[in-house]
Amino acid sequence: MKIQDFDFDLPPELIAQFPAGQRASSRMLHMEGSTGGLRDAMFADLPDYLHAGDVMVFNDTRVIKARLYGVKDSGGRVEVMVERVLDTHRVLAVIRAGHSPKPASKLFLADAIEVTVLAHEHGFYTLHFDHETAVIELLERYGNLPLPPYISRPATQADEARYQTVYATQTGAVAAPTAGLHFDDVILKKLTDMGVVTAYITLHVGSGTFQPVRVENIADHKMHREIFHVPPETVESIRQAKAGGGRVLAVGTTSLRALEAAAASIEGIDGSGGELKPGRGETDIFITPGYRFRVVERLLTNFHLPRSTLLMLVSAFGGLENIRRAYRHAIDERYRFFSYGDAMLIERES
Repeated sequence: MKIQDFDFDLPPELIAQFPAGQRASSRMLHMEGSTGGLRDAMFADLPDYLHAGDVMVFNDTRVIKARLYGVKDSGGRVEVMVERVLDTHRVLAVIRAGHSPKPASKLFLADAIEVTVLAHEHGFYTLHFDHETAVIELLERYGNLPLPPYISRPATQADEARYQTVYATQTGAVAAPTAGLHFDDVILKKLTDMGVVTAYITLHVGSGTFQPVRVENIADHKMHREIFHVPPETVESIRQAKAGGGRVLAVGTTSLRALEAAAASIEGIDGSGGELKPGRGETDIFITPGYRFRVVERLLTNFHLPRSTLLMLVSAFGGLENIRRAYRHAIDERYRFFSYGDAMLIERES
């Protein structure tokens, strides 16, 4: 398929710059994959679409304060965006600077941290934080919340709460699993009281989630790798739900990717397998139309960027023509798009 198949024109004013007044007050577009039928709803209506015995799978990753500003040892300004924490003192990062820093050079960040450039490969730098304090603690103390590039304002203190899910516990993402931002404690309790099972995976979202596909033939695109963990209790919850006739709802594309990656193959995502098993690993699974879904029947997600891998994923899940029609409807009805935007509940096409 060609990249043009996943392009659309979006009025800039529909890109949400701020979250809704309350987490659960967003709108929600429901799409029936088998028919393409659409229904306008509110996110607070979500319990009406679920039944006792269904299982919802959430991504419990927590966003780190991944952006740091400083200078090179030569004096030039530099911006560091941490992609992944490798260990106590090393990170993988993207660097913006007038001239690329060389290996063995120094960076001085936030007027407090000295960093050594260890290597530069495939667009990423390996950096060593020359400080006795662990990297995670330094980022929390001196870093800035990495709002997406299409939010054209600095992060505020309010974003530190609203750009995290209420159930985030596992630190390591540089972007929020945004479908989860709609949930508050009230709606989570209501779902639990109904008998809907809540389960968790972890997938640490990387900055590549915002990158458009730049090749004409999407089969030539190389996905970034992300760390994921599917625990045994989540696998058991899904097994019991399916055995009892319940359905699996992935909250966000990251939850879906982790589950489908685990079902494809924990050892190496090669398309083999099919049985969901617990495990940890890295995934670069690239889901495009024609993919055979193994685990998930329903997907709760936000509206995605043109030409993005996430738009390709939802097109695979709900059907390309259905998604095109749904996005046209969302634009006509003035839904809010992207991370702080409205939600979409998609039933799988087949």
